[in-house]
Amino acid sequence: MHETEVVLDTGPFRAVVTFFPMDEVREHLNECISEAVLAAYRGDKDTEVLRKLLMHVNQRFRFNYILGNGSQVLTSDDDEDDNDAPTFVEENMADQAINMERTNALLSECITELRDIAKRHGDQLKAELGAIDEKDQRVVDELFEEELDRRLREDEVSHRVSDNLMDEIELRFALLHEAGTVHRNKQGWPQFWSWQTDNRASFIKAVTRFSSNYAPRFGRLLTPLVNGVRVSGPFIPEWNEGKQPKLVLLDGEGLLHTPKSVVTISTSMIRRIESTDAIILVDNATSPMLAAPVAAMKEMITSGSASKLLLVFTHFDEVKGDNLPNATSKEQHILASAENVLAAIGEELGPFAKRALRGRLKDACFFVGGIDEHLDITMKSQKRTMSQLQKLLETIDIIVEKPAPVHAKPIYDRMNLAFAVQKAAEGFHDIWWSRLGLPSKAGVGKEHWKRIWALSNRLGTPGRADEYDNLKPVADLRKQLLDRLYILLQSPLRWDPVEPTDDAHKQQVFDELAKALSAKILELSNRRVRGERMPEWQVAFNQSGPRSSYARASIIGKQIYDRAAPVPDVTPSPDRNSFLHEVAEVVESVCQEMGASLN
Repeated sequence: MHETEVVLDTGPFRAVVTFFPMDEVREHLNECISEAVLAAYRGDKDTEVLRKLLMHVNQRFRFNYILGNGSQVLTSDDDEDDNDAPTFVEENMADQAINMERTNALLSECITELRDIAKRHGDQLKAELGAIDEKDQRVVDELFEEELDRRLREDEVSHRVSDNLMDEIELRFALLHEAGTVHRNKQGWPQFWSWQTDNRASFIKAVTRFSSNYAPRFGRLLTPLVNGVRVSGPFIPEWNEGKQPKLVLLDGEGLLHTPKSVVTISTSMIRRIESTDAIILVDNATSPMLAAPVAAMKEMITSGSASKLLLVFTHFDEVKGDNLPNATSKEQHILASAENVLAAIGEELGPFAKRALRGRLKDACFFVGGIDEHLDITMKSQKRTMSQLQKLLETIDIIVEKPAPVHAKPIYDRMNLAFAVQKAAEGFHDIWWSRLGLPSKAGVGKEHWKRIWALSNRLGTPGRADEYDNLKPVADLRKQLLDRLYILLQSPLRWDPVEPTDDAHKQQVFDELAKALSAKILELSNRRVRGERMPEWQVAFNQSGPRSSYARASIIGKQIYDRAAPVPDVTPSPDRNSFLHEVAEVVESVCQEMGASLN
């Protein structure tokens, strides 16, 4: 759920855990309160109102981990065996400091107050509109949802509910005093926790509180509040013959296994990719190559990072079938899924994209199973997994070694750059016009107005993330530009002094140019979509009243996206000229740095 860094080192076990700022936690909690009031207004059961209150819609902040699931009675599941039921978890002194009866009573009080808020504001709207029949009630229902957040910001009872829940959440930080040192800001909110010990078991038990999703611990976990975890120590895998690899392992929130065709890598992950020596893409062998891992592979290619991509397919032991009698046939079955992706990637991003990915499938593909358990060398399947992991370490060492430079340099046509920028802007607008509910030819569904509202809040607030769930306008513009520029890189006018005869040398040159472009295009996209348009994002967020969702969508589309990424055409304008010239300046500066030319 959060960024994790594991340093394989000597010495004691050490940990530093950072937490989200209090304002960001409260903002997500207030969004949950809004959803819970809406559920109460619609007449949903208490269990549904409580679920809305405790689980944020994008699943990042699951407050039930911190506060528990309330005093609702759990019914037995006919499909669940007794052996699958959660085991008893012994509480320590810090756990006993948490009074779950008081917490459950508070949650019950909150449900009652949220229902009162929903009824009060619903009655006020009816009175204001003079609603008397079913048709009037439909208008009231629509206005209630659109006006709810504004009304809650001005509602004293809503603020009291938020304050009480935040106080209860903050009590969980008492768990930190069991071990280690807590560093707080001036308001008393914890910024980070640090600890070191020589006891491995105690260390893992303590750190688990910040990363666990174990249901019996709900009400006593801090996981959703954690922004990042960094641990170091003598983590020596037994399968590596007692030798400690010299590695720093970075793990993010994951890409999710989704069949959706539109997947964009977040800007935070993009920056992480640029800073690492090797990227291990972990995919499930039982359902490989869904949209998310394919999107990650495309990102590796267009950002010039394909050479440091390694693919690890897990659950290899669960790949079964009458046509799969041995490990080799299983590998071929999995790789067949990748082969199906190759043609599509080649068609979309050019022949060198296909070539780069084929090379990684050939030289950097690994298959493991049972890695969630202790590996036993006496078992054939697990011995094979251990061998694959050892080969993975060897391949990482090879990746770190830099190849000899290629002296031939490509020369590009500036006119082709204009076409690339035009295609990128059109692709960006097609996707976002559909999401905003504006006229578009893209086959992307319209997003609910509440999600667009939440996005405008994020991008209109300094210091907040530049995305909301899967809505990533900064990353989307960068992706569209980088995809088109990568295609451009593969088609130079000529080479100086002569064209390389080895495609591998051409690939190396293209990757170096793409890698240099990646960071600069991200900076340009962030500045144009957000940095220079923050007042417009704030105006979009502040829209309220009838048809406010349409007004918000129109502001984002016409005042932000139209100006941030205008589509170049035969009719010149300051915005169109500025966008095209800025992209050209970025490409030209990269070409000069790398010895290439843009004529």
